[in-house]
Amino acid sequence: MFRKERIRILCNELKKLSSVTSFDITKWKKKEGFYLRPQDAEMDQTPWEEFDSKNMIWMGKDKHSWFTTEFTVPEEYSNKPVYLIIKTQIDEAEDMRNPQFLAFINDIPVQGVDMNHREILITESAKPKQKYKVDLQSYTGTLHVELLLIGHVTQVDEQILKLYHDFNVPLCIAEKLEDDNSAKMSLEVELEKAADLLDLRMPYSQSFYSSIKKTEEYLEKTVYGTLADHSEVIASCIGHTHIDVAWLWTVSQTREKVARSFSTVLKLMNEYPEYKFMSSQPQLYEFLKDRYPEIYGKLKEKVLEKRWEPEGGMWVEADCNLTSGESLVRQFIYGKKFFKEEFDVDSKILWLPDVFGYSAALPQIMKKCGIEYFMTTKIAWNEFNKFPYDTFWWHGIDGTPIFTHLITTKGIDQPKESFFTTYNGMLHPAALMGGWDRYQQKELNNDILVCYGYGDGGGGPTREMLENGRRLEKGIIGAPRVKQEFSKNYFDKIYKALADNPDVPEWIGELYLEYHRGTYTSMARNKRSNRKSEFALMDLEMLSVWAEKYGMPYPKEEIDSIWKTVLLNQFHDILPGSAIKEAYDVTKLEYEEIKNKVEALTNERLELIASKLGAGKEQIAVVNTLSFMRSDKILLEDFNKNATELISEAGDVFPVQKTQDGKLVAWVKDIPAKGLKLLKFNEGTNHESPFNITDGGIETPYYKVAIDSTGFFTSLLDKTSNREVLKAGEKGNVFRVYEDKPREFDNWNIDIYYNRKSWIADEVTRLEWIENGPVQAVLLTERNYCNSLIRQKVYFYANSNRIDFETYVDWKEHQQLMKVEFPIDVNANEATYDIQFGNLTRPTHGNTSWDKAKFEVCAHKWADISDGGYGVSLLNDCKYGYGIKNQLMTLSLIKSGIEPNLTTDQEEHCFTYSILPHKGNWKKGSTVKEAYMLNLPLLTSYPESSNEVENESTSLIELDAENIVLETIKKAEDGNGTIIRIYEFENKRTQVKACLDISCNKIIECNLLEEEILCIAENTNEFTFDIKPYEIKTFRIM
Repeated sequence: MFRKERIRILCNELKKLSSVTSFDITKWKKKEGFYLRPQDAEMDQTPWEEFDSKNMIWMGKDKHSWFTTEFTVPEEYSNKPVYLIIKTQIDEAEDMRNPQFLAFINDIPVQGVDMNHREILITESAKPKQKYKVDLQSYTGTLHVELLLIGHVTQVDEQILKLYHDFNVPLCIAEKLEDDNSAKMSLEVELEKAADLLDLRMPYSQSFYSSIKKTEEYLEKTVYGTLADHSEVIASCIGHTHIDVAWLWTVSQTREKVARSFSTVLKLMNEYPEYKFMSSQPQLYEFLKDRYPEIYGKLKEKVLEKRWEPEGGMWVEADCNLTSGESLVRQFIYGKKFFKEEFDVDSKILWLPDVFGYSAALPQIMKKCGIEYFMTTKIAWNEFNKFPYDTFWWHGIDGTPIFTHLITTKGIDQPKESFFTTYNGMLHPAALMGGWDRYQQKELNNDILVCYGYGDGGGGPTREMLENGRRLEKGIIGAPRVKQEFSKNYFDKIYKALADNPDVPEWIGELYLEYHRGTYTSMARNKRSNRKSEFALMDLEMLSVWAEKYGMPYPKEEIDSIWKTVLLNQFHDILPGSAIKEAYDVTKLEYEEIKNKVEALTNERLELIASKLGAGKEQIAVVNTLSFMRSDKILLEDFNKNATELISEAGDVFPVQKTQDGKLVAWVKDIPAKGLKLLKFNEGTNHESPFNITDGGIETPYYKVAIDSTGFFTSLLDKTSNREVLKAGEKGNVFRVYEDKPREFDNWNIDIYYNRKSWIADEVTRLEWIENGPVQAVLLTERNYCNSLIRQKVYFYANSNRIDFETYVDWKEHQQLMKVEFPIDVNANEATYDIQFGNLTRPTHGNTSWDKAKFEVCAHKWADISDGGYGVSLLNDCKYGYGIKNQLMTLSLIKSGIEPNLTTDQEEHCFTYSILPHKGNWKKGSTVKEAYMLNLPLLTSYPESSNEVENESTSLIELDAENIVLETIKKAEDGNGTIIRIYEFENKRTQVKACLDISCNKIIECNLLEEEILCIAENTNEFTFDIKPYEIKTFRIM
């Protein structure tokens, strides 16, 4: 009776006794400011302040100071292990934002100091009178204003400390086991017998140490002898620290976190030879390499010793909902390239422990980037449904399988019924036992993967964890046997064992996270900037390839630099909108710089191409960067204001209309794919408007639209189908605002009850037709909602059935979610959504708990709801959150949460969404093409001089299939040739013919990393290839 309690008291007493004696360090010198090294602080002219830690404090949130001191080893510490303890008065669990330090001993960076890593082993065998210089690069954190600096030097008795761990580990196992478990009883009995041998009457006496020896011998014989080697369950453990590139801190602070965390890992590796560690995200390594090459050099040594595992695949652990397909490819290109060049490591695992959902496009992207395995824990955060598998084959939209394993580690005190798992695991018996109990494929595999160490804000494993690991390696009864193992070795082993096993389960399609649905919408400005940057880079790369034909160098270094910034800002707390305000103050400036750089580079190349192909004072060049011939509008500034039309060489006439703000707009036709067309201005006929505007609405060549006094659509009659688009008695283009107060994770979450309370933004202050011409008619509405302004221009076109809603919002609200809604009169049980390199369907009903959970989902450029004969697509140029339930289509526009950013989305917003009614389904409605056209407008150039050319139009590359998109044309990474990337989007096998206006000796099919698969053609400008449903194809043109 009370065995556990008695032994726990004993453990606590041993731990106290292990610290034999200590003395305080109170005399410091202090200098405010951030310095990389002691030499920098010493060279700086700022005077040092005397700092007496007994009666002085250091102050300020988000502040840096430098502390320095010296101490001398006392005689009584001779030949003993000596530790330096550094801490503040803060003992809260929120370590990520509390004070942290990088400690230098004798001017060498040795270890990070935080709440979980307070002790620094100075020497294992102290020499009396030896002096040590201590420097602390100190950061206050963001939670506290007044801080103490507490430092002392401690002599530790390793023999007592070892006995503490020898008792503690089996005791933790016994505490976790059920009372009727025989292993629990056996452990408690032997631990109690061992405790009986320990004489604590006179600590540090000869009799005390004699009893320690007897106790150790008994434990070794029983607990670590007869009760060991019993476990058939293995916990393959790898040290790890999850470092958020930005979250509750900025990227600048992450640079410091990397130095602190990686220093700590290296320090503990020197103390524990068995310790192995892995870390993903090459961006973090680059931070360290640039700032602390001396630490980076030691890291590289550990990689060579097979102690440190660089792995993970992507440049950063990127969001996989919002990031474009091409950006995901670049994450792998830049990420894998860095690890290969720096460490000769070819990453094989996509390591994404903390990302908020996983696109069904990922398996194919992974496989074609040389990734064999996938790991996450986040799906265990599902709100309603426990994901049924932990080891399984994950199949993407094209059918590509990826071998997947989910980490099942649980918290130490986590209830058994909870299915939540963590990537910040503790190497602790309870965590490992809970992880095995949670694992669902026990009939297939007896080995679980555990990544252990404090994370999110870095830190990593502790001495306590490593001591636990040493004992758990013995296979103590009742707990999994620990094996220190690289993650790659773990995956290789279980893949080899299960690759041909037909019982391994399969999951088809996306890994939808039933949580964090608000991340599709939060921080709208940042999402818009990301979308615009992705597409702007696509244009720039294509035009750079084209301009290189005319002698302009390809700007590889500039493009690489821009891409790395874009990829960095796709980190899974930056792009989703779940970081602090200060992080977005930085990204705002970075995106503005990207915009300016890309525009300058693009315009320079556009002007060269246009001039070489004949554009000049007499005619403009209209450039189409998309892979299909298109008819679309162009907006012109600083051109012939008296022109009434544009005329092609073939005699086609395109009316020109003056816009309300003094520009010119024209609808031009048949602009060639990835090509250019020349058009001349003409001051000729005044073209008539095809629109009939009345007090109650407008009739266009395509629609009869009834619009009420609030600016909402009360009827949308499609004249070509003689069909009402909207449900009877309901209104379209309605702005509905919901109270948005989730239970937790404010900027992350939209809770299922959000729609219980809502208001319609119907306070219209202006409703006016501001344009009516041969190209377009435009309705302007202005409305107030609480303290916010919504201004919208609705565009109806003479030559397109797409209706655009160009919207400006000055948003002042918080914890309110604004959506636009369209009730559509179609009968459909599923809707189709655009994702990276394809699309997928999701239910529009709530038949099951899995269906109900998808009340808010992610899509990229469009979503569609169609029945057998008719449908409507809802397009956007920078939004991602859709809800389509029971014929109601909604698009989330602004979320405005308050945590961790109090003023999220309280700013000006610009965005456009569009509706595209169509006959048949989205394929017949040209939804994909229209969505691309909305996001990538035609480009125009009017250079000062030009060359004479024979053709009025030209195309860089043409494809003959309608279901294919050629999204990317770029210079090869190695500089050898041009890369083109193509994908199929209708789930249809297709033979495609490509015609190139690029000189080519060879056409080589490659994987996404641009590695050769086979040569498919030589000495030709045409080639034919077969493409499978939803397949991504990459070719190198040489």
